[in-house]
Amino acid sequence: MEVVIMLLITAILSGALVYVDTLLVGLVPMVLFSEKYMDTLLGIKAMGSIFDIFFAFGIALIILKFLKKGFDIYILWSDGDADTEPSVLFIGFLRALAVAISFPTMYGWLAEIIQEMSEKIVTLISGSMETDFSAVITGISSAGLFTGIISLIFFICFFVLYIQFLTRGLEILILRIGLPLACVGLMDRDGGVFKSYIQKFYQSTLAVLVQIILAKLGVALMLNAHV
Repeated sequence: MEVVIMLLITAILSGALVYVDTLLVGLVPMVLFSEKYMDTLLGIKAMGSIFDIFFAFGIALIILKFLKKGFDIYILWSDGDADTEPSVLFIGFLRALAVAISFPTMYGWLAEIIQEMSEKIVTLISGSMETDFSAVITGISSAGLFTGIISLIFFICFFVLYIQFLTRGLEILILRIGLPLACVGLMDRDGGVFKSYIQKFYQSTLAVLVQIILAKLGVALMLNAHV
C-alpha cells in the first residue's frame, strides 16, 4: 500500500515541480496588470473603458467638491474658515487633479520597478538551484512516505498561494480603478480617504514582490531536497 501511495505522490510531484518552477516569473505581470488577462478571458476589451468611466467620474467629483467647498466657505460661511486664502483650496484642487491624471503613468513606473526587481531576484535564486527534476523526485521518493506526504502538502500550499496571488491582482486592479475617486480627499486638510487608500495600495503591490521572492525560496529549498 505504501508503495502505491508513493508512486501516486511521485507522479503528482513530477508534473508539479516543473510547473511551479516556471510559474513565478510570469505571475508578476499577471498580478500587476490584471486588466490585460481579464480582457483575454472575457474576449472583449472592456477594462480600458471601465478605467475611463471611473476616471471621468473621479474628475467630475473633484471639480464638484472644489466648487461646493468654495461656495460653502466663501459665500455661505458655513464650512471651514472664510479667512483662509482661496489659494489653499485651489492648490488642493490642482493637487487632486494632478494625482488623478498622472497616476496611470506613475503606476506603470512602479509596476516596471517591481517586475524588474522580482525577475532579477528570482533569477539570482534560480542561478544556483538544482534543476535535475528527476533526481529531486528520486530523492523524495527514496526518503519515504512521510517526506512524500510533506512534499505534496507543500505544493498544495503553493497552489493555494497562487490563488491568493490572483486575488491580490484583482484587489490591485480595483484599487487602481477607484483611485481617481479617492483623490477627492486630497482637497481636505487631513487628506481624507486618500491617505489610507494609497497606503493600502502600496501594501498590496509590495506584498506581491515579497511573496514572489519567498515562494521562489520555498521552491529552491524543495528542489534541493530540504522539505
